[in-house]
Amino acid sequence: MDIRRAVTATELTAAESLFDGPAHPEWSERFLAAQGHLMLIAYVDGVPAGMVSGVEMTHPDKGTEMCLYELSVDEGYRRRGIGRALTLALADEAKARGCYGMWVGVDTDNEAALATYDSAAAVDEGTFTMRGWPLTP
Repeated sequence: MDIRRAVTATELTAAESLFDGPAHPEWSERFLAAQGHLMLIAYVDGVPAGMVSGVEMTHPDKGTEMCLYELSVDEGYRRRGIGRALTLALADEAKARGCYGMWVGVDTDNEAALATYDSAAAVDEGTFTMRGWPLTP
């Protein structure tokens, strides 16, 4: 397995089977150009097998932390440690960038995700709820 940072929209398009939908070229370019955005892709025999995206968040009284925005492993590659390796690679990158911590929001019934994060030494910080604002008509 080889984990590499995505730097082109072409890489994201080639890995779009790992996303919830198709990679839009303009959104891909915007993501890659944004300071603090990061996409790591795991390749097995040259094939995109998993991805993790992270977004740095800075607050005046807290400093910078990394949000693990999304993690995905292709169904055919699951249970091989790819999710754990991607999570740890993102944590390493967060440390290298000077982040004081990393966090992820995960559904409490998502057993596969919880097991992955636990195996990567995540600490359970308790239950929280999430509210959203759909902004598209």
